[in-house]
Amino acid sequence: MKALLLENIHSEATRILCEAGVEVETRSGALGEDELIEALQGVELLGIRSTTHLTEKVIKACPQLMAVGCFCIGTNQVDLAAASAAGIPVFNAPYSNTRSVVELALAEIITLARRLGEKNQMMHGGVWNKSAEGSHEVRGRTLGIVGYGNIGAQLSVLAESFGMSVIFYDLVDKLALGNARRCDSLEELLREADVVSLHVDGRGANKDFFGEEQFAQMKDRAIFLNLARGHVYDVDALVRHLDSGHLAGAGIDVFPSEPKKAGMAFESPLRGRPNVVLTPHVGGSTKEAQVDIGRFVAGKMLDHLTTGGTQMSVNVPQIAPESFKGTRVLHMHHNVPGVMARLNQVFAQHDGNITFQTLATRGHLGYAITDVSGSHPNLEGELRELDETVWVRVI
Repeated sequence: MKALLLENIHSEATRILCEAGVEVETRSGALGEDELIEALQGVELLGIRSTTHLTEKVIKACPQLMAVGCFCIGTNQVDLAAASAAGIPVFNAPYSNTRSVVELALAEIITLARRLGEKNQMMHGGVWNKSAEGSHEVRGRTLGIVGYGNIGAQLSVLAESFGMSVIFYDLVDKLALGNARRCDSLEELLREADVVSLHVDGRGANKDFFGEEQFAQMKDRAIFLNLARGHVYDVDALVRHLDSGHLAGAGIDVFPSEPKKAGMAFESPLRGRPNVVLTPHVGGSTKEAQVDIGRFVAGKMLDHLTTGGTQMSVNVPQIAPESFKGTRVLHMHHNVPGVMARLNQVFAQHDGNITFQTLATRGHLGYAITDVSGSHPNLEGELRELDETVWVRVI
């Protein structure tokens, strides 16, 4: 088996896969569509972060792919519909970098509230300006969190420990932690919050959801943070509200267009503004987070390779099988009536004694794992011939 890991994925992932006998190729940057197709020839496992895009064209050109690992939280860089149609499980790390993102958000809130960016710039320019003008404590301020998922909820808890009041808005009913209060609408949150922090996912419906209308509804001299996704906010609208003085500052970690490799030029209308903290999509880029992400996602990919497990995949039926002896048959199929009867009929024709069998479904896909005693060399070929089969693999 061969794996391709892109975008400086932590070496912990390489170690885990190599120790299991997988040949691993690593590359530091992201790849474009055609480059990726060429690089994936003969590769069964693909690891990416947020910049490489796995499109339908790539997926169709690489039918040998067995699993994809997104070594980050988001999976919007993968065409999940195409991956599902091919039965390729996609794994991510929904929790591993939560703390890192939250700590960066808190650091940016304090940096902007105290105007540390401006003071740092002046000091490096040789100007001593000891003044409290425009500097504020965060204690007693109201933090509005848009998106109360794993990151938003943990930010809520830690912000309260700084003495901030926390309000949040989410489309889904969520349990409020600590003293946080749920807002009935986004408009309500924007009217009340001194700091607005976005923590929404990358689904297509969220594209440009925070624009001119939402910025206009924010409090005078409020602070705006986006450590979520680059396509969910209108950069030009943000610039207008910063230039007018309506907003006091912004902390931005994600951008609509981002360079594919470190060292490449970065262009943005937000550059050159002392009241804007810009970071190169490093919310989850701490050593601790990257080690944990590398270990977690590589482990999920390896588990699928060795046992057929799909637990915590984001797009295919989830099964967490136990260890096995004998022969294990993995069968991804179209979820239609009668498919299990036809599957077991093939086993019966081969005198296969089933010692374990489990089935999970998700939308149009069904996934069956069957353990049979003995060896059955012709079984895989016959199962592949079933009309409902997406793919079959025998371990």
